Amino acid sequence: MKLRNLLTLFILTVLAVPLCLAGSIKGKVSPGKSVVYLENASGAVTLVSDKKVTMDQRGLQFQPHVLVVQAGTTVEFLNSDKVAHNVFWPSVGGDKKKTHNLGTWPTGQNKPFQFNDPGAVPLLCNVHPEMSGYIVVSPTPYFTETSADGAFELPNVPDGQYTITAWHEGKKAQSKKITVSGATTADFTLQ
Repeated sequence: MKLRNLLTLFILTVLAVPLCLAGSIKGKVSPGKSVVYLENASGAVTLVSDKKVTMDQRGLQFQPHVLVVQAGTTVEFLNSDKVAHNVFWPSVGGDKKKTHNLGTWPTGQNKPFQFNDPGAVPLLCNVHPEMSGYIVVSPTPYFTETSADGAFELPNVPDGQYTITAWHEGKKAQSKKITVSGATTADFTLQ
């Protein structure tokens, strides 16, 4: 019985230590509404949940216009319009070898796709060329969309060395090395 109690105490201690060594990253991205995520997470990365994530096509628009997910997430592409839609992307993270076309489907139907490669995915519809949207795929569970003024916070980040990336539609993504140890700041000006 004592051995079992000692083993339980040891396991709880091992699980609690990383929580005690977590910090947060706060900052601001200019020009405003952007996406911020961490790459190269030190330590174990949380697995993706089974939570459903949907990118809808409604009113001849991708909704939401920008969707942020962790690598490994399956996105359901739904057609809520009364017309047929298509979804394709010419690249993932700028890699044109990772183009994909889900095809065309009628109203009320959806098509799933699992995003495993990190980076920005520009979404297009070849039936309606005016439609565009984005999925930003983060390699870690540490990501957020900024507020309208560009402010962001990534809480509960384990202390360690990372690469932090900021992305904004129409701007070049920017990455920088960062060391998290308690409260940390990272600001970006995207060109």
